[in-house]
Amino acid sequence: MASTTDAAPPGAASPGTRPEAPPAPPAPDDPASLKVVPARHYARWVAAAAVIVLVAQFVHGLATNPVWEWSVFRAYVLSETIVQAVWVTLQLTAYATVLGFLLGTVLAFMRLSRSPVLQTVAWTYIWIFRSIPMIVQLVFWFNLSALYEELGVGIPFGPVFWSVDSNSLIGTIGAAVIGLTLHQAAYAAEIVRGGVIAVDHGQLEAAAALGIPRLRQIRRIVLPQAMRAILPTAGNEIIGLLKGTSVVYVMSIGELFYQVQVIYGRNGRVIPLLLVATAWYVVLTSLLSVAQYYVERRYARGADRTPPPTPLQRARRLVRTLRAAAAQRHRPVVALKTLGPLGDSR
Repeated sequence: MASTTDAAPPGAASPGTRPEAPPAPPAPDDPASLKVVPARHYARWVAAAAVIVLVAQFVHGLATNPVWEWSVFRAYVLSETIVQAVWVTLQLTAYATVLGFLLGTVLAFMRLSRSPVLQTVAWTYIWIFRSIPMIVQLVFWFNLSALYEELGVGIPFGPVFWSVDSNSLIGTIGAAVIGLTLHQAAYAAEIVRGGVIAVDHGQLEAAAALGIPRLRQIRRIVLPQAMRAILPTAGNEIIGLLKGTSVVYVMSIGELFYQVQVIYGRNGRVIPLLLVATAWYVVLTSLLSVAQYYVERRYARGADRTPPPTPLQRARRLVRTLRAAAAQRHRPVVALKTLGPLGDSR
């Protein structure tokens, strides 16, 4: 008996199923239908173009303006007089930095002491020496002999056993070192105190519970952790001290700025000689900045197990990458044999 239902033609839907509806168009607010347009920072482009133009004008002026007198700059930048003056500047900076931070560390712990006498003395010292300008302090110490003709050792408020003339004991360089040191100590004390109070007090409590002596706690526990907070500000202060040594020109000390003044006072070449001083200060400041970077990196080892690579390490890695790429580009290419369907070469 023949079937009463005819077979559906190919491609037609079966009688029991509905035809598939076409996909609905995306809604107007559907994120998939939105066109992505990159942001355009017109103000940023204009600012960058303006900065490039200004820098180009400045460089062009350096190269073409005859007032700079680059020949005079080249003649004096490495002269014996200037190099000796740079050495004096470095000596003043080193002496004042070491002595200033040693005295500043003592003052910082005096302020942190529980003794009201030590706290008052340290606070008064810091208040006075931060209030008086450095140039005033230098002139004062330079004229110390007018106040004390002799300095001696003896019993307080009693007889003096040994005395010496102030001028012979404290010379010009000595007065400059004393003035710079005492001025620097006031700021170094606050820098060290800020780093110490940044260390968690629980560190000291744990060390005291272990029976570690107080001095050892400070030397081995507190200061290594405080150095991370001390070093950035201390580095900035040392750089400021390096440039601040130019103030000792009032004492006729042959440091960098004083010698530059003497030279352009004789030949009248003010601009190129000032450029000589500027170049040396930039070089010395850059060297101090590099040293600060590596010292900070060393004291960050406890907090950062994998410190980022240094600029020198990045440069070496870049050189190795370029060499590897060049070697890969010049490596001879070996032609591969074409294999047939059964593995035999053709």
